[in-house]
Amino acid sequence: MNPLHAGLFGDPETEALLAPEAELAAMIRVEAALAEVQGRVGLIPAEAGAAIAAACAGLRVAPESLSAAAAKDGVPVPGLVKAMRMAIGGDAAQYLHWGATSQDIMDSALALRLREMLDLWEERLADLTAALARLAADHSDLPMAARTYGQVAVPTSFGAVAAGWGWPLLEHAQALDALRPRLLRVSLSGAAGTLSAMGEAGPEVRAALAETLNLGDPGRSWHSDRAGIVALASWAAGLAASLGKMAEDLLLMTQSGLGLVRIEGAGGSSTMPQKQNPVGPSALAALSRATLGAAAVLQGTGVHRQQRDGAAWFTEWLVLPQVAMGTGAMLLRAAEVLARLAPDPAAMAADLNAGHGTIQAEALTFALAETGLLPREQAAAQVGALSRRALAEQRDLLELAAAEWPGMDWRGVLDRRMLGTAPDEARAFQLAAGPSSSRRR
Repeated sequence: MNPLHAGLFGDPETEALLAPEAELAAMIRVEAALAEVQGRVGLIPAEAGAAIAAACAGLRVAPESLSAAAAKDGVPVPGLVKAMRMAIGGDAAQYLHWGATSQDIMDSALALRLREMLDLWEERLADLTAALARLAADHSDLPMAARTYGQVAVPTSFGAVAAGWGWPLLEHAQALDALRPRLLRVSLSGAAGTLSAMGEAGPEVRAALAETLNLGDPGRSWHSDRAGIVALASWAAGLAASLGKMAEDLLLMTQSGLGLVRIEGAGGSSTMPQKQNPVGPSALAALSRATLGAAAVLQGTGVHRQQRDGAAWFTEWLVLPQVAMGTGAMLLRAAEVLARLAPDPAAMAADLNAGHGTIQAEALTFALAETGLLPREQAAAQVGALSRRALAEQRDLLELAAAEWPGMDWRGVLDRRMLGTAPDEARAFQLAAGPSSSRRR
């Protein structure tokens, strides 16, 4: 990550798991575990398996030392195996990487790193959902104007808006649990998916390797089956859309003339001292768009020709880190924004009243119909005409309604139904988010 932009788009924890050192360390771990397992089941001499595992403990290989070999071979594993054999030495070295293929090592190592990433993201997602649940509960009855097509529609509550941001995150958390077994599985299939070099011991070795690495045993080859990676791309795209929606809403809420929410510590301008730029939501929106684009490319890598497709696999290497970095960074930026976010009740009240009460037009229409004063269609037409008059004359709609249909406390009638189910939805989300959202208040 460019250090100039790391504060905007970076995520040190996810980035560390994507670093070349972490990738090589995971591959060395897989090679060591494979040799130890093969020695245990008698596929290679037990003393060779133990020697390899011992030599790999703490072994580090510099990524730059493999660059030329990786470019020549199209994969870093042959160069890594050569370096490891030199470090192991002796007769045991020949038994390293016995019957495996490069993709087995890389895919199993990827699963190890993805496990840590998913754990990290799951924790962040839970904290983010809890923060939104607190916002929803604390402001369940705070009125604000809802907008559709960018136009003022009817009243809602800020708590309901926060719940609207949070509900999809609960579903993403559930989907993450379902995603784990599709991603966190060992790969051991040999050159073309047949495990032929290991003979009858192949399935036993694969099961033992999965147990040793605490990964799932798929019971089959999945070299060309990238459905798990495609599912990860789909999950990341869904999360990006949900967090991007929240970011876009906040950008609209903070724009000049509205200021419905405040974000503490907003950014400044180099030439306009009056500005408080919503940098956090802007970065979140940008990350959302970038992640959606990278996820689309990653989904396309699921199309693999024959038993292994170099071009599709290489494309996966290019874009999976982008998707992972975008996902981690989005969760970080969203948490930072929510930690500094506060609604402005006065600005929300002013926005509600900006249309001279016409935000109550729908409620007034139905109240007229329900009280039997006018049929539904006639009520809609007359309230529409009255709304246009209120705007033209800059008079309150409910004052005009009181003159038109006297004897009713229209303001009282409409205030009682103003927010509809919005407060209940906000509180329901707080309950659905679980006790952690209350416990952390």
